[in-house]
Amino acid sequence: MNFFSSFFEDTNCPCKGGCITVISSVGLGIPPYEISQTEIKSIVKEIFSDRESRLVERLLPIFDHAEIDKRQFVVDSEWFRESHSFQEKNDLYHQLAIKHSLNAIDACLTDGDFLKQPVPYEAIDMFMFVSSTGISTPSLDTYIMNERPFREDAARMPLWGLGCAGGAIGLSRAFDWIKAHPEKNVLVICCELCSLTFQKDDLQKSNLVGTALFGDGVGAALLMGDNSAYLPYSKHTKPRIIQTSSATKKNSHDVMGWKVTNRGLEVIFSKRIPALVRSFWQQHTDQFLQTVNINHQSIHSYIAHPGGRKVLEAMEDVLQAAREKFKYSYDVLWDHGNMSSATVLYVLKKWMQTGITENQFSILSALGPGFSSELLLLEWDKT
Repeated sequence: MNFFSSFFEDTNCPCKGGCITVISSVGLGIPPYEISQTEIKSIVKEIFSDRESRLVERLLPIFDHAEIDKRQFVVDSEWFRESHSFQEKNDLYHQLAIKHSLNAIDACLTDGDFLKQPVPYEAIDMFMFVSSTGISTPSLDTYIMNERPFREDAARMPLWGLGCAGGAIGLSRAFDWIKAHPEKNVLVICCELCSLTFQKDDLQKSNLVGTALFGDGVGAALLMGDNSAYLPYSKHTKPRIIQTSSATKKNSHDVMGWKVTNRGLEVIFSKRIPALVRSFWQQHTDQFLQTVNINHQSIHSYIAHPGGRKVLEAMEDVLQAAREKFKYSYDVLWDHGNMSSATVLYVLKKWMQTGITENQFSILSALGPGFSSELLLLEWDKT
């Protein structure tokens, strides 16, 4: 057994039905300021060209080739033209992250597409708050709990620093927790306000690439154990998490992440990522499917975090899969850009809205700093 392998059966597990966790609903908190890729390109050219015009002109085609039409932000376009301190950015993150997280949570617990009736706030037994674009102690879930009638005895598991992989990892850790508590319900909130990390004075290529890709977004997912009293609230076919797998490549901290500076969070974004998809991610995916005894042809769809066009194309190439199996990853990238951890929940919601027939399998996938890969096997079933 190599380091990718994991034990897929737990003979001491208290769950009925093999420790299966249902993703019952997904809600989004979409920020109000929508800016087209064309306008963002013009803003970047205006901000940077007066200092490093040749470099900027060479990198501007990235905006045209990213397969992004528009993105949403918590601040308007004028905000990017001004300088802001780390404290100012983080104060704004604190305020707006709470606001848009509450919007996503409210939508998740009341969405008539997924639920026969709203799930009460009091039903939530565990909060997982996933974010990497701002800092708060206590974590923001404590502030969110004050704004709605959540129970004081709800457990909390804030997850920070997971970047783009955070959404998938949050779902995996919720699955792990529900294994021990099959009657419980978990709310996974992914909140990323990437715009507030923008570095107006950073002329490095990684900053310009990040500016061409990243947007703001918040997603909330409601997960229920097989014995949850609220499981009958679900309707239509839903994805059930069957198994998960994590992999982290050693000595790969230079691939993606943040460099903390006096100005704030400075993006690290390597051009090696598509190559790592063709090596590290391929090995992880092959081993995962082999362990669960499912072949590539049996996978109905890939709920893949769209790290960028080249990343998605590398995944298609590795799997020899039709673009149709990644269609909502491309759609979300086109309409919202890369919203770090929240993005995979946007993709998941679109697949959930299509009404996939029973007994189909999907792989939910995300890559993040570390360099890390998270995979989840989902089976669609009527609850």
